[in-house]
Amino acid sequence: MDMEAIGANPQKPEYLLSSDELDRRKREVSEINVETFREVAGKAPKQALGKDDFLQLLMKQLAYQDPMAPMEDKEFIAQMAQFSSLEQMTAMSEGFARLGQDFGRIADVISGTEAASALGKQVELVDGEQVVQGVVRAVTRGANPQVMVNGTYYDWDQVSVVFE
Repeated sequence: MDMEAIGANPQKPEYLLSSDELDRRKREVSEINVETFREVAGKAPKQALGKDDFLQLLMKQLAYQDPMAPMEDKEFIAQMAQFSSLEQMTAMSEGFARLGQDFGRIADVISGTEAASALGKQVELVDGEQVVQGVVRAVTRGANPQVMVNGTYYDWDQVSVVFE
């Protein structure tokens, strides 16, 4: 190799970057990659890996492993266990979300049932700063039931006392 082509110092050729320059180049490349991804995919890159990402990484790792030094069984089993745990946690998270929705529906049904059971009974409710008493003549259904007292509909949440 010609010494003049790589510079006067044979220990550090001119084409090598300093650590600051290397860091700056990495940041530039990263910014370009993010912008390119946004343009191509139309969305921002993910900050967390999901189960599909994990499985793709595992498959790539298996496909490109060194045939002379293949991945050990222990490593493979550990990664499969991690994948299984991730899948179970995802399923639990989805189950908890559905359970929360179900509890919300149950609360709505209970609230509607309570309001309906007050039909024909004397109630006391708070409307702003005044207390209203009267007999419940009608009840609406839905997530936020209302009761008609003295010709006016009030939210069931405003009822503080139901008399026999």
